[in-house]
Amino acid sequence: MSTSIDQAFVRQYEKKVHLVFQRTGSYLKNTVRFRPDVIGSSTTFQKIATGTATTKARHGTITPMNQTHTPHEATLADFYAGDWVDKLDEAKINIDERDAIATSGAFALGRKVDSQIDTLLAAANTDNVTANDPTSSALTRAILLEMASNLFAQDVPNDGQVYGALSAQMWARALMIREFSSSDWIGATGLPFTEGIPTGGRFKDWINVKWVMFSGITGNNTASESAFIWHKSAIGYGAGKHAGNVAGRNSVAADITWHGDRAAHFVNHMMSGGGVTIDGNGIIEGVFDVTGAFPTA
Repeated sequence: MSTSIDQAFVRQYEKKVHLVFQRTGSYLKNTVRFRPDVIGSSTTFQKIATGTATTKARHGTITPMNQTHTPHEATLADFYAGDWVDKLDEAKINIDERDAIATSGAFALGRKVDSQIDTLLAAANTDNVTANDPTSSALTRAILLEMASNLFAQDVPNDGQVYGALSAQMWARALMIREFSSSDWIGATGLPFTEGIPTGGRFKDWINVKWVMFSGITGNNTASESAFIWHKSAIGYGAGKHAGNVAGRNSVAADITWHGDRAAHFVNHMMSGGGVTIDGNGIIEGVFDVTGAFPTA
């Protein structure tokens, strides 16, 4: 046999394609007020100010509370995530290229929703916790407790609808807090592997805040990395209703169309979406320097 026979060896390629590691869709959409099927270019969330109770004399008139009404408009923007799949190229591969592109497109639009929500959280600038270098678990604990304290000090209801987002760096630091990671303080219903939003990240309940690890956070892995605590009703997000013959009844719609002039399918995902801050008092931002050495205690 020829010594160059290796040039004729058959090479096998696996049919299942690996998508580059990525956040698989939206983690934050269900942590804010979500309005689907918006008809139009915007949707408006209403806010009413607090009222004050008063006394009155017998047979006297009641003083009206005269609560202020404030509309907050979320303007929708159109986003697309698609790519071409040539018909003859499909005959030369053994992977489902259309399925891979469709999955990637749906993930990309989910991340776009999170990016819009993260931008709103970062722009609120309400009662921020100043920059800190979490050099110990005790300091990390103190900072996170301060953030929660500042939120509830704004009369934000402690009703189970308060959320917190931490980067992977801050999540690892938080796990060094005994109360954050130990079942002595967190029951089975508060653990990330038993509770959570099925379509996004898993949440851990601590100090009545539902925490999630979120890699898309502002300033991720920098000297000015953000962490957020917010109430669900502090931010509103609207998703547009889809017209025409497209698949999907959620905020993201899919469309696979054959183009004869290109001899290819175009695999597309699309959505219209936009958010708005309804009440900045329901958002707290902490800023951390996570570039230093990881704490050991």
